[in-house]
Amino acid sequence: MARSTVGTYLAKRFEDIGLRHYFMVPGDYNLVLLDELLRNKNVEQVGCCNELNAAYAAEGYARANGVGALVVTFNVGALSALNGVAGAYAERLPVIFVSAGCNTNDPVANHLVHHSLGTHDLSYQYEMLRQVTCAAVRILHAEDAPGLIDHALRAALRERKPAYIEIACNLSTAPCAEPPPFETVLTSEPGSAPALAAAVEASAALLDGAQRPLLLAGPLLRSYGGIDAFRELAEALGCAVAVMPAAKSFFPEDHPQFIGIYWGGVSSPGCEPIVDWADLVLAAGPMFTDYSTVGWTAMPASERLIDVSPRSVRCPRTEYTDVAMADLLSALSRRVRKNDTTLVQYRREARRVQPEAASRSADENGGARGDAPLTRIELFRQIEKTLDDKTTLLVETGDSWFNGMYLHLPEGARFEIEMQWGSIGWAVPASFGYAMGLEADRRLVSVIGDGSFQLTAQEVASMIRHGRRTLIFLVNNRGYVIESEIHDGPYNYIKNWDYAGLMAAWNADDGHGLGLKATTGAELAQAIETAHRHEGGPVLIECQIAHDDCSPQLLKWGTRVALANERPPVHA
Repeated sequence: MARSTVGTYLAKRFEDIGLRHYFMVPGDYNLVLLDELLRNKNVEQVGCCNELNAAYAAEGYARANGVGALVVTFNVGALSALNGVAGAYAERLPVIFVSAGCNTNDPVANHLVHHSLGTHDLSYQYEMLRQVTCAAVRILHAEDAPGLIDHALRAALRERKPAYIEIACNLSTAPCAEPPPFETVLTSEPGSAPALAAAVEASAALLDGAQRPLLLAGPLLRSYGGIDAFRELAEALGCAVAVMPAAKSFFPEDHPQFIGIYWGGVSSPGCEPIVDWADLVLAAGPMFTDYSTVGWTAMPASERLIDVSPRSVRCPRTEYTDVAMADLLSALSRRVRKNDTTLVQYRREARRVQPEAASRSADENGGARGDAPLTRIELFRQIEKTLDDKTTLLVETGDSWFNGMYLHLPEGARFEIEMQWGSIGWAVPASFGYAMGLEADRRLVSVIGDGSFQLTAQEVASMIRHGRRTLIFLVNNRGYVIESEIHDGPYNYIKNWDYAGLMAAWNADDGHGLGLKATTGAELAQAIETAHRHEGGPVLIECQIAHDDCSPQLLKWGTRVALANERPPVHA
């Protein structure tokens, strides 16, 4: 039997945590490590165009698969990837970030090495990555590798955040102990039984005592395994259920208790008044930020909020720590009494506003000709028609957020958004990574603005290389529309590209991607029909609309976020 090396130990652990793929960019410090990882045939090595894209791809893969990984070279690779890893940290996604390090002999010999700052202290990469990971280890001795690797992986899986592993370049083939069964090194989820019991008792008393309770789903529900338990609680309580924008699809939109997206002044019609009217809101896994609260204008008051975080529960007067979110929600579902007051009120209000909404919708769409210039409304009307229960809709930062947010998702459909980190350029490589981790019977539809696309466009070539059938709606509105609505300036307008034409260049002589262009509703309908028939690679539909054709929600949101950004200093 072949001996275990530091590299093969890591490869076996990749397999143990459920990876079928990991992403990488080769560099001279990590080449031997990549050789060792290739010895495990159960996990596929996937190359990316650059390290930032590899990090975004690993983050997207973690969304689909539960955990992702990337392997890069020392400094020039790792520091390029840092932004994507920070995004995974902000979005609470476990990504295993592996970087090669310098030869262990060089620091002792006081050598200056390439890909460094030209200093003798070579620990700065590790120190930087410590800030954006839940665990960071440096493997400088082969015998320490098993324990350090397992510690990093255990922390990432437990905390649902990235972990950093740096492996000295001359240790990849060094022998180390064989990996024991991974379940023997996992630790159970944290949780104190007395704290859980007390938190359940206090929360149940508050919910039973409320006249108008309401549930709010937050973006951390998925990361910490609370989606099913949240639905249990919702159905036991029977009240109205709203979701935060980054939690769209975490509660079925066809469910009779669903009342829409709560996003302050840009909420779904009828949702904001009900949330504001509730005398108690239980928010499960929320992240209240300037973006999600529309510039701090949509924060539930603390005196009427039960904030269920991944490891704690904060009631109006008391906080309970060491309580796991899913355990709390599930236990509460067996303790609460039915109270559908907020749901009844929402339905009463909805009956009143629905005719008005229908009238507005008819006005917006009425009279549109198939040969008329393509509009935002027509674009997203046709996108919505393509969605089914096996679709994931992924939207990039920008007006795609707002237009995608208000599309109806059938039960089973999923929605992906990077709202906390909000890094423009995320969507293309994240789509690639997500598609690599997707189940065979599911499909990915991505909506990406032209400004975002230009940052990381080359990763479409990787989709072509691996035959991913992603459908990309490229919204060509000639610039950064979201930035224009927050604060306009000449810097928000970009050089136009022939986006559909790029697909031929990326195909070269062996690719099967398809580029299409739509300037009218009829052309878009034909392009979508063609896309559904296409096999063997991604389809990009370049959708040309006017720069100022943006959603009214973006206008309102952008104004309020700008006001929050521009608040003058407060002097004591």
